[in-house]
Amino acid sequence: MTPFVAEIIGTSLLIILGDGVVANVLLHKSKGNHGGWIVITMGWAMAVFIAVYSVMNISGAHLNPALTIALATAGKFDWANVPVYIAAQFIGAMLGAFIVWVTYRQHFDETEDQDLQLAVFCNAPAIRSTVNNLLTEIIGTFVLVFGVFLVIPASNTLGALTALPYALLVLGIGLSLGGPTGYAINPARDLGPRIMHAILPIKGKGSSDWGYSWIPVVGPVLGGLLAALVFSILQ
Repeated sequence: MTPFVAEIIGTSLLIILGDGVVANVLLHKSKGNHGGWIVITMGWAMAVFIAVYSVMNISGAHLNPALTIALATAGKFDWANVPVYIAAQFIGAMLGAFIVWVTYRQHFDETEDQDLQLAVFCNAPAIRSTVNNLLTEIIGTFVLVFGVFLVIPASNTLGALTALPYALLVLGIGLSLGGPTGYAINPARDLGPRIMHAILPIKGKGSSDWGYSWIPVVGPVLGGLLAALVFSILQ
């Protein structure tokens, strides 16, 4: 398996399990309906754990354009491979979102609230404010990428459990910093599924909220670049 294919598979798993838990909690007549924020953050943490350990030995399990760009900026990844990785991440994110829609199609049909339908695919702020929403995504992604930089040098490996620190990192970000925007912290995770929301024949769907869509892309990239800069300076 090539790193390109591994990134597609890993990002697909991330979105299937991550968007899947959101669908389970938000969509009507699902057995997980009204499960709450803790269920969503735990589900996303498990999604990261499974996705990372599945492909980390093949592609490094970036699964996130912001992380890929940050690693290249810090000299830990070849810039020549950045476009290939990012393309794979977006393909995987779109594929994962499609699979979630197929799985929960009946529940989408039962859910008349257009905001809940959209929330399965992508993020929206609790309080809409361009500056504050952008800052929140920058901060969240800074914590993510800086945390990843600190974990990478660890000499001890625990097999599949080596992925656990990354899952716990995302869990912590979700619990502590996720409230304002839903913690996209990953351009592919938000934009890929948002594109699928726009394309798929979802019954009664509303706008894909393209006016907000740049924030979960630009914010994470800036946060990742800032983390790479700070880490490089400290080294």
